[in-house]
Amino acid sequence: MQNIRNIAIIAHVDHGKTTLVDKILHFTNLFRDNDGTGDLILDNNDLERERGITIVAKNVSVQYKGVKINVIDTPGHADFGGEVERVLKMADGVVLLVDAFEGPMPQTRFVTQKALALGLKPLVVVNKVDKENCRPEEVYENVFDLFFSLDATEEQLAFPVLYGSSKQGWMSTDWQEPKEDVSELLDAIIDHFPPSPFVEGTLQMQITSLDYSTFVGRIAIGRVARGTIKENQPISLMKRDGKVVKSRVKELHTFEGLGRRRVTEVACGDICAVVGIEGFDIGDTIADFDNPEQLEVIHIDEPTMNMLFTINNSPFFGKEGKLVTSRHIHDRLQKELEKNLALRVVPTESPDAWLVYGRGILHLSVLIETMRREGYELQVGQPQVIVKEIDGKKCEPIEVLVVDVPAEVSGKVIELVTQRKGELLIMETKGEMQHLEFEIPSRGIIGLRNNVLTATAGEAVMAHRLKGYEPWRGTIPGRLHGVLISLDKGTTTAYSIDKLQDRGKFFVDPGVDIYEGQILGEHIRDNDLTINITKGKQLTNMRASGTDDNTRIAPAIKFSLEESMEYIQADEYIEVTPQSTRLRKIYLTENERKVNTKKFQ
Repeated sequence: MQNIRNIAIIAHVDHGKTTLVDKILHFTNLFRDNDGTGDLILDNNDLERERGITIVAKNVSVQYKGVKINVIDTPGHADFGGEVERVLKMADGVVLLVDAFEGPMPQTRFVTQKALALGLKPLVVVNKVDKENCRPEEVYENVFDLFFSLDATEEQLAFPVLYGSSKQGWMSTDWQEPKEDVSELLDAIIDHFPPSPFVEGTLQMQITSLDYSTFVGRIAIGRVARGTIKENQPISLMKRDGKVVKSRVKELHTFEGLGRRRVTEVACGDICAVVGIEGFDIGDTIADFDNPEQLEVIHIDEPTMNMLFTINNSPFFGKEGKLVTSRHIHDRLQKELEKNLALRVVPTESPDAWLVYGRGILHLSVLIETMRREGYELQVGQPQVIVKEIDGKKCEPIEVLVVDVPAEVSGKVIELVTQRKGELLIMETKGEMQHLEFEIPSRGIIGLRNNVLTATAGEAVMAHRLKGYEPWRGTIPGRLHGVLISLDKGTTTAYSIDKLQDRGKFFVDPGVDIYEGQILGEHIRDNDLTINITKGKQLTNMRASGTDDNTRIAPAIKFSLEESMEYIQADEYIEVTPQSTRLRKIYLTENERKVNTKKFQ
């Protein structure tokens, strides 16, 4: 029987999980010296590399001292909590990474709570002790307090702690004595975590992840919880609703390094990939053919936000994307539901529009960005929080917001958050920074990040996590300024933009194609203004074309997808195509907007 440890690495976003996995892979000689692997090996899709965050949980395995260690790298963002909840079921223990300066952050609390509730044994790593003004001992105390406040058991509170730097590739029991490598961490994993127990009995395996191959179709991944699974074995697939479907295993693969190896059987305790089973979903149980028994279905937290997804019906529809019809978008959303557990898709009265429910703006924007890169064109509406009625009272999601800012600008941040119905709970000094904690409605966080970064010259570090549902906090002021709307279809000219610069800030450059009803910029007043920036200069003998005022135009403001989602109001859409994102009014002509004003009040 092979000696196996299954561990998940959990932490707040940007505390160094994926970097640590890199160092473990290199230390266990998974690559030859001449392999140009680069950094962040597991962040292998373009979006993860561009944003520098982990979005999808992944697992690899390494061999150390004759023990197979299955390492699961998880996302740190609460928006991708569905990923964490799903994969923690495969682990026997968790390695909790905490930044030696920042200490436990909101999402540290979120993922730790999930791990402790499942009864997993923790091992704490205080990372980044090479940073200036780090405070490892204080952070260790904070982690202990966090565990205590989350009702950890006596055994969980007796966690071992290691100090080190993932970036420099060392771990040690004393932070003032750097070592050469991460061997102390791997030794601690083998000593502290028990081997995966072998449970006798009929087969039980829960599908916690899925993969896709163009050759064999969908592949089920999970940990064998009881018994043994073999090639060509007839099995029962138990669905979430209790329905049983008979099937057969065609191929079995175990994880080895970054790849997989085909095997004939996998025993209890190991993580494997199963080929040949049709029609499965995440959370289903692969069980014995004759006496199927179901494992407890994975519980996923409810979504807190929704957005309207609809087909692109702007005048520029179909110019840049290939997949533009409602059937294309519907099929793609259904496909996403198979692996994205925290997502919900609800049809609306219109056959061309759907309400997509997710955990937050980042969760939904990653889906939109992925679809856009795959060649889809669509439009999305303003994000809305999900309101519930609890005991006859209207309730909304409330979040705990943590902001670290330089002390001299903390007053501006407090003012911005309290305007949005936030309440200041904690204010303390952390090094040279001021540490602020608020309770704020989820509605208030939409659009807040831009304002806070502007007010603090980009120095604020913000993070938030869902606390729960509480009574409605009242109206929150929306966008303060109106927008500049295009009157005509055509190409923008530098001459017109220059003449209208005193009316507001522009989002478009000269020489860009625009259409009627498109949002071109932000007005200096609180009302919307329709403008024409397609007029050229009248060229006569008196006016030479060379003396144009191009050089005086202020650079256009360019929004990222998330910033656009936070910026738009209820009567506006974002048009998303593979090459561009445009803001527009839902009703493109001035007349239609006047007729339908009351709909959005």
